[in-house]
Amino acid sequence: MNSTVIVVGSGPTGLLLAGDLATAGVPVTLVEKRPHEISNLSRAFVVHARTLEQLDARGLADELEAVGRTLDTLGLFTRLTVDLTTLPSHFNHLLVIPQYEVEKALERRAVAAGVEFRYESEMTGLTQDADGVTVEVRTAAGAQQELRAAYVVGADGMRSAVRNALGLPFPGRSVIRSVVLADVKLAEEPGSLFTVNAVDGAFAFLAPFGDGYYRVFGWQRSRNVSDSEPLDLDEIKETARLALGSDFGMHDPRWMSRFHSDERQAPRYRVGRVFLAGDAAHVHSPAGGQGMNTGLQDAANLSWKLAQVLRGHASPGLLDTYQAERHPVGRSVLRSSGGLVRLGMARRPWTRALRAGVAAFLDSVGPARRRAVGRITGVGYRYAAPHGAHRLTGTRVPDVALRGTRLYEALRGGRFVLITPEPEAYGDWGAHKDRLAVERWATSSRTTVLVRPDGYVGWAAEDADEAAVKAALAAHVGD
Repeated sequence: MNSTVIVVGSGPTGLLLAGDLATAGVPVTLVEKRPHEISNLSRAFVVHARTLEQLDARGLADELEAVGRTLDTLGLFTRLTVDLTTLPSHFNHLLVIPQYEVEKALERRAVAAGVEFRYESEMTGLTQDADGVTVEVRTAAGAQQELRAAYVVGADGMRSAVRNALGLPFPGRSVIRSVVLADVKLAEEPGSLFTVNAVDGAFAFLAPFGDGYYRVFGWQRSRNVSDSEPLDLDEIKETARLALGSDFGMHDPRWMSRFHSDERQAPRYRVGRVFLAGDAAHVHSPAGGQGMNTGLQDAANLSWKLAQVLRGHASPGLLDTYQAERHPVGRSVLRSSGGLVRLGMARRPWTRALRAGVAAFLDSVGPARRRAVGRITGVGYRYAAPHGAHRLTGTRVPDVALRGTRLYEALRGGRFVLITPEPEAYGDWGAHKDRLAVERWATSSRTTVLVRPDGYVGWAAEDADEAAVKAALAAHVGD
């Protein structure tokens, strides 16, 4: 077997997944049809709190925060500004940083962990059987090769070759056509780091690269044309003036393009031994900046499960929980980002009144505001728990203080973390040592919590005895 896992696609989702697996000792081959380069043409510019927590668990958050710039409010459109300072997270802000900086960090980690990269290798087909998956690859020289793996993950974007090879539909529709995209210099500095607004007939977004250029994308109702229609700087400036009130003296574009924004989701994220993650599984409108973040969280959910199964610590049934946990999240992001873009594009008086009403409601009603913020930033999602489980099971764990460390440092290396009042009371941890960190609460809590490698509670109990703890470890961490 040439590789235990083949990951197709070297975007952020594929890189995080491959790096996680290699860190866990699983041989990984990453197949990418593009040459080896990190493109600066990617659209994502926002890393939300939940994703920063996942990056922190991999030792990357501090490095990225030093490169990007943090923002403690998120303006979605006039009269709706989301305050992030009250987030129950170590990262009570968002990080404005180009996607390519995230990819660079994830690629360095994947290389250091031993991932085998095959660039300029296009997947042309796959077949699977009871023992594994055969992937057909065409190299840049035109040679046909076959790679064999136990599992394959398609993280190859909206036009996923893996999804197409599985024959899976990608139902949905284009939400908006002719979104303009460009990198420009500005004669005037915007009033804020992250500039975004929507008015009747137009919206626009503006964020800095950090090298003197700004990424701008926007849309105006009067220019609903095909992606192939020529684009010039005057149209981009007009769109910015309509939505933002100024074009900030845009000049010297180094790149301009049009694209259309789709809302689509695959009905299944798993077919046998093949999985979909990121844009291969779901695509959303750009509102709220949730696309890349959702994909990275897909990868964090799937990677530890594949590692557990492939290293013989869990049954293959664990892999079914990927669909059960992540498909509902993808559907929720589709709804929330779609709702934001529709409110932003409100045209009729009653829809504009609805937008104003939603903004006023979120401003005045605390629980609704917290729920909305939790959805956008990712910290508000929880996974379904088995009947009769402890109330914490399936919930995300914030970066709680432990004796001598904190949770997301303890999670590094893809480990489970057992947090307990009395770790010395349960004796030797035996075969769990390489995959389990045992920590003590910094508080007087009597709850024993087993945190999964992705930062969610796998099991919890009050005043647990040794037998209960060891049974939970056998069930979740394995032999």
